[in-house]
Amino acid sequence: MSGGDEQLLFEVGDGIGVMTLHRPKKRNALSRALRAEIIERLDQVADDDAVQVLILTGAGPAFCAGFDRSEFGGEPDSMAEIFFESAAYHRRVYTFEKPIVAAVNGPALGGGCDLAAMCDIRLASTAASFGQPQVRFGAPAVFELMREILPEGVAREMCLTGRPYDAAEAERIGLVSRVVEPSDLEGAARLTAQQITTLPGGLAKVTKRMFTGLQPALFQQ
Repeated sequence: MSGGDEQLLFEVGDGIGVMTLHRPKKRNALSRALRAEIIERLDQVADDDAVQVLILTGAGPAFCAGFDRSEFGGEPDSMAEIFFESAAYHRRVYTFEKPIVAAVNGPALGGGCDLAAMCDIRLASTAASFGQPQVRFGAPAVFELMREILPEGVAREMCLTGRPYDAAEAERIGLVSRVVEPSDLEGAARLTAQQITTLPGGLAKVTKRMFTGLQPALFQQ
């Protein structure tokens, strides 16, 4: 695994790449630098045959607390600029050529909830929670994305209320596939990833192209 001051750690083995958001003191908030590292890493492994599937998780007790609000500058124009600038990041994650399994180890809120939603499979620990609390300070939720994976009524409620959803409720509404104990999350994610790596050659990428061919307009170039 890489180290140093990087905000995204990466390791690979047995066809599985593991990306770990590594800003634990900031609850893995999505800074500009972290979003850039995510895009860079995805570009690097897109054509790397040693990586057939990715696992995405967070360091420390949180999965991802959303966008780093310290970069907003307190001005409405600054917030709009950040969301405009993040469009390429959203497109790159959502349309990545290979399957991504989210191992949601803790709270996934705002942009962190979106990040989990952009993955193909979501597994959660009992410590995970989800929601769009940014609506409470005037930042809209990405409804078009949430509607892709949730019933429309549920997506509307999430995007209008900003209330939290614990892991059990997230499983009930279909936001996550399975909930496991925190100590079992890594193993469950690796098992799921291993099942994907055993598919006949090229099938996972072909299937992923089917998924991204149905991408919402929000993520189209």
